[in-house]
Amino acid sequence: MIRLESLNVGELSLDKLVLNEESFVAGGRKRKRSVLSEKWFAFFLIAPSVFFLLIIVAWPLAETLRLSFMKAGLGGEAFVGFENYQDLLESKKFHQTVIRTFYWMFLSVSLKMLLGLIGATLLNAAIPGRALFRVLIMPPWVIPIAIGCVGWLWLYNGQFGVLSGVGQQLGLLDGPHEFLAHKKSAFYSAVVTDVWVGTPMVSLFLLAAMQGVNRDLYEAAWVDGAGRWYRFRRITIPQIMPVIVTMALYSAIFTFNSFDIIWILTQGGPRGASTTLIVDTYKVAIGNYKFGEGAARVVVIVMLLGVFASVYMLLLGKLLRKYGTK
Repeated sequence: MIRLESLNVGELSLDKLVLNEESFVAGGRKRKRSVLSEKWFAFFLIAPSVFFLLIIVAWPLAETLRLSFMKAGLGGEAFVGFENYQDLLESKKFHQTVIRTFYWMFLSVSLKMLLGLIGATLLNAAIPGRALFRVLIMPPWVIPIAIGCVGWLWLYNGQFGVLSGVGQQLGLLDGPHEFLAHKKSAFYSAVVTDVWVGTPMVSLFLLAAMQGVNRDLYEAAWVDGAGRWYRFRRITIPQIMPVIVTMALYSAIFTFNSFDIIWILTQGGPRGASTTLIVDTYKVAIGNYKFGEGAARVVVIVMLLGVFASVYMLLLGKLLRKYGTK
């Protein structure tokens, strides 16, 4: 028993509490049980997400890694060690596919970011009917990719396609030109389609970032006599740089893994001119039923994306510090 005597100060009388030592210890145990229960409650809250990640992400990755060391097909599995990876390292065709994939990604993402930045700037301008233009830019992004690609198949057709017909009328083409039947034109046609699909998303995200820039900065710069280009270069770009960085990385990963556009337009042809790593993996694993070789390609893709993302974030971290953003 802990007993504290009464304390009298003038007319004020304060009776201190009489504390029972046993009740104090019991209360401490009760609070401890409460803390433990909160921890279990938090665990139960995140358990579904953890279970989802284990089933959807971790297990397929582990199974893919296991298959990459196998010679697996419809006839069964046989352990071959690093043979699948060795074949990839010695394959000149695979090296060309890797280079082509990165070229596809850098070219497409660069055009998306450039056109997206221009589009966001125009949509952010105070012009009549800009709400309508913001709606009209969305169809390439929101409609199913298969439907959009069917439209581009019609445009690229040499016999009745619009591009071939206009080219002949302007004297740019001597005759019907099948854009998807030639190696260079097929590759760049796929790039154009991918840019058409991805630019609206970049524009809308950059537009949202621009609208969050403090207008007082523009007014102060305008009062000081700064022109539009100076305000755009010194205020807009630094303020939206975090969004630019995020969108560039996000778009790069999705473009690197893009499959549907290339497959619908060219199926990787002609003669492999538009075959990227994802298309090549599909052809090997699903088309030829070589699951082990396909799994090895998937592991290489994951490693390449990991290295690319790390280098990308390192370089852009320096760029963010230059602009004074985090």
